[in-house]
Amino acid sequence: MLLVNSKEFLFSKKRACVKCGISLPEPDPLLFAFNSKIGACTYCQGLGKIEDNVCPLCKGSRYKDEVFYYKINGLSLPEFCELSIEKAIEFLKGLKLEGKEKILAEGLVSEIISRLEYLIELGLGYLTLGRSADTLSSGEAKRVRISAEIGSNLTGVAYILDEPTIGLHPKDNAKLIKVLKSLRDKGNTIIVVEHDEETILSADYVLDLGPGGGKKGGEVVFIGTPSELLRNEISETAKALRDINRKQLKSFKRKPSKFILLEGAHLRNLKNINVSIPLNALTVVVGVSGSGKSTLICDLLYENLKKLLGTKNKANLDLWGIKNIKGFENIKRIYLVDHSPIGNTPRSTPATYINVFTNIREVFANTPLARQRGYKESRFSFNTEEGQCPHCKGQGYLKVEIKFLPEVYQVCEYCEGKRYNPETLEVYFKGKNISEVLNMDFS
Repeated sequence: MLLVNSKEFLFSKKRACVKCGISLPEPDPLLFAFNSKIGACTYCQGLGKIEDNVCPLCKGSRYKDEVFYYKINGLSLPEFCELSIEKAIEFLKGLKLEGKEKILAEGLVSEIISRLEYLIELGLGYLTLGRSADTLSSGEAKRVRISAEIGSNLTGVAYILDEPTIGLHPKDNAKLIKVLKSLRDKGNTIIVVEHDEETILSADYVLDLGPGGGKKGGEVVFIGTPSELLRNEISETAKALRDINRKQLKSFKRKPSKFILLEGAHLRNLKNINVSIPLNALTVVVGVSGSGKSTLICDLLYENLKKLLGTKNKANLDLWGIKNIKGFENIKRIYLVDHSPIGNTPRSTPATYINVFTNIREVFANTPLARQRGYKESRFSFNTEEGQCPHCKGQGYLKVEIKFLPEVYQVCEYCEGKRYNPETLEVYFKGKNISEVLNMDFS
């Protein structure tokens, strides 16, 4: 209690206000994490959404109310996370730290700024710090992962990147290559699996495998510098890089007459836009990474059309992230082909995915020996007990678990990776059994 001019002022050492009755918890690091029960919103459990709707309690911030009362220069952590990376750096550089605060935070702040600047170098300065990872485009997600590795400041590390330019706009390739070279210059080894021309020609060394794909591949066609690659007469990669005609554009005069119109698209980065997409035409949606291409086509067009085409009562259907869609009556079905795996289990194969495995099994079931033995179509499936190898259960390999070591897979000794039991493999069609047919390439 403090007495000033005969007036009493009460102060609490327990972070509590005697007037409003609000008390704040101890500022533990877990309080500022929405992944912990201490800091997460009690209604949505830190998800920010309830059944695809913004949480009514935390308004999508994911944090409980108490977190908003702890502020630095007028900003709470949830408010800071709503800043873009560029604005966040401005805020951090504008902090005036003195005394004990400077000793505690100066090193941390400089490290945060350093890591955020790597994101800007990769062209991601527009992202907000609190952006949900599942809303990032493939190009954005890949660059975020790369920046995390760059920010570690490690040396003597071998980095392996599998096609890092996938999902990137051509203008972002140069930024990525610059960052990869900076990693190299720190004393690291960078190995990139890539088809991109600019990346290939920027490499110090090129290893070209081929000469074709599948059974035609597996050989070293060329190894050397990019300039030496361009002079190689055997490599298909070199031939493609030298081909000037592949860069010439052809003009088409096809003029579509019907369109599907998206009105008021406003999800994520989309600024309430109207878009007309021609029907019975090949349309390519382009733009820099993060401009809203996937949001517009995959999230809005596909998801809303799937709802519209799958319901009879279209008048009362709530559209997501868009005000209206017109012209969809001319579309009967819609399919999305994305980067997701073709199968959810190791038993999925191209034959099962494109629905030809059933036809193949029908052919074998109608062979003379199969009919003589009474084999049905199910006999020629490696997913059924009657046809599969009893040792590996149709997997073709066995998982060997060793304590303290990663799992190891080895070819089944019983069926030698063929997946089927010996009786099933005795049935032939044009000189091949079911396992041999499945091991054939498409050509």
